[in-house]
Amino acid sequence: MLGKERYSLREKAIPSFSDEGPIFVFDGQCVFCSGWVKFALKHDKSGKYRFMTAQSKVGSALYRHYGFDDRDFKTNLFLQDGRAYHRAEGTIRFVAGLGFPWTMCHVLRLMPRKWADGIYEFVARNRYRFAGRTTTCFVPNPDERDRFIL
Repeated sequence: MLGKERYSLREKAIPSFSDEGPIFVFDGQCVFCSGWVKFALKHDKSGKYRFMTAQSKVGSALYRHYGFDDRDFKTNLFLQDGRAYHRAEGTIRFVAGLGFPWTMCHVLRLMPRKWADGIYEFVARNRYRFAGRTTTCFVPNPDERDRFIL
């Protein structure tokens, strides 16, 4: 089960990358997903989060490793403490990790997982219709570049 199993940087299928601190792997062509990254960059006052597009070599390998389609990114991955989380669990952990008042999002983990993932999957299926799609991946500004794993 994803989130319970640890990923290993020694696995040949996953190119080497520095996994110090939490990492958010997102669809860089999705305006909605890139919006989450912009939100985190604004609210992560400690600068602990790093980011990686799913379209990158490492991002794509991580999606394949966890059994997700590496061309249709219907879930984000949130890597933390050697574990990977996805769907609602990954999003809740991601937002709650931003500090107060966002820590209050942990209460959403009380919602039955089936319901939470159902809501997440509805948004994921319709994300391009809701927010649009770009032909290029999200590009950080020079001040943010060091927080991205390319």
